[in-house]
Amino acid sequence: MSRILIAEDEAAMAMGLRDNLQFEGFDVDVVGDGEAAVEAVANNSPDLVLMDIMMPKLDGLAACLRIRQAGYTIPILMLTAKSQEEDVIRGLEVGADDYITKPFSVKELTARVKAALRRTDAGRGLSRQLTIGASSVDLVKGEVVRGEETFHLGHFELQILKMLVENAEQPVERNKILDVIWGLEGFPATRTVDNHIVSLRRKLEPDPKKPRHILTVHSIGYRFVP
Repeated sequence: MSRILIAEDEAAMAMGLRDNLQFEGFDVDVVGDGEAAVEAVANNSPDLVLMDIMMPKLDGLAACLRIRQAGYTIPILMLTAKSQEEDVIRGLEVGADDYITKPFSVKELTARVKAALRRTDAGRGLSRQLTIGASSVDLVKGEVVRGEETFHLGHFELQILKMLVENAEQPVERNKILDVIWGLEGFPATRTVDNHIVSLRRKLEPDPKKPRHILTVHSIGYRFVP
């Protein structure tokens, strides 16, 4: 049975999430602030975290970053009432794996949680260390080192990168990325893939606005150039 940690300061929302996930057979813990979430990850070893962005003591973005800096690679799904794309990108940049915008359906929540828990065999033939331009990527830790900066890749970012690298120089369709990595029916929307690509470029590319390695193939998807 997978253990899920819910970090949500709105009691009604937290209890609703807890009840729905318990009904699906998950073991669920609930905390009400970012500091407690960081401590719970260290002490209780959850398999996945549902993290609200707006929380007291430590917001969800800062808590996510601390969890990644401590070396934990468990899936982290951000819960946000904000629809602005930049907030979504910020979450991915600090190591979040996915995001769910409130309000959301129980069906969507369950699908995203199950998808995040499902580890794929993508990248099985790749070596652990990968050099992309001036960036060094650890495909096990999900870390990118570029100069003096270190970035943390979320689970889905890492799987997208592996998929692109395995198909180097070949266009990879957005729908194929959705099907292979998320495996969801109707969730998430295509824009989710694009947001993960934007975040990947910010971590890997010297100039994300003029990418050299993760290129857009218009009306199709993306292509990786070593």
